[in-house]
Amino acid sequence: MRYMRGVVWAGVAAAALAGTAGCGAETTRKAAEAVSHADTIMAALGRATDRTESLGSAEVKMTTTMNGGAPIAMEGTYSWGDGFAYDVEMDTRAAKMEALTHAPRIRALLVDGAYYYDTEPQPSGPLKGKEWMKVDVSAIFGDKGAQALSGSSNSGSPAAAMRGLKYASNAEDLGKETIGGKSTTHYRAVIDKNHMGKAKDALASGDDTVFNSMTGGTDSITMDIWVGAEDLPARLKETIGNATITMDFEKFGATADVKAPPAAQTGDVTELMKKAAARQ
Repeated sequence: MRYMRGVVWAGVAAAALAGTAGCGAETTRKAAEAVSHADTIMAALGRATDRTESLGSAEVKMTTTMNGGAPIAMEGTYSWGDGFAYDVEMDTRAAKMEALTHAPRIRALLVDGAYYYDTEPQPSGPLKGKEWMKVDVSAIFGDKGAQALSGSSNSGSPAAAMRGLKYASNAEDLGKETIGGKSTTHYRAVIDKNHMGKAKDALASGDDTVFNSMTGGTDSITMDIWVGAEDLPARLKETIGNATITMDFEKFGATADVKAPPAAQTGDVTELMKKAAARQ
């Protein structure tokens, strides 16, 4: 009888050991699969970043919403092959340019560290007889921000935003979705404040007043990206606090160069804007 009890307990122990080992193996297998899946996601995001950066430009439709305000839509060429630049059109009222043009839409450029707006010639002041208004980036974001938005970093460009994905945590594959008639895979990732790159410098001013006024303050960026054929994004959406920026890509590469308007047709209001900001 004592022998039989020993056999029974041995059997129970063996079963328990087998169950524990099986549970451990299953846990290990699931952990390995999770790591493999995360690696697959990061590899896909890396390929999309590299492809976007290599092509250097795209036709983009962008919409920005800040602090619950009306969305501002911009449409045109974005270039990041040799410094960030764009040539777009936007709604005049949304851009708050009604005082400078009666046209319902206004053309805007960012090139060589300055913004240009295609306004109507004014009767007096720096825009007298001029077709374009120029504002240096430093008047908006300060000298530090101007440096961040210039040079090879291309801060603010789609390629620069996507470079931050290598620092992402909690990257997810949300499945297949159709964007603009294209079959895509929807990914979502979170980038913390320390890895926002030079774009953060462009928005920061001393105590982050510019950054916080635009976003309401935040410690992270949630980035959604829909990747389609040839590892190229069809849509990129960044949620930064109360600000949401969405870019739909129509075409990559082979876009026209973005060039500054002729100096003779341009009135520079940079110093006026700096003085106005200093008085506030």
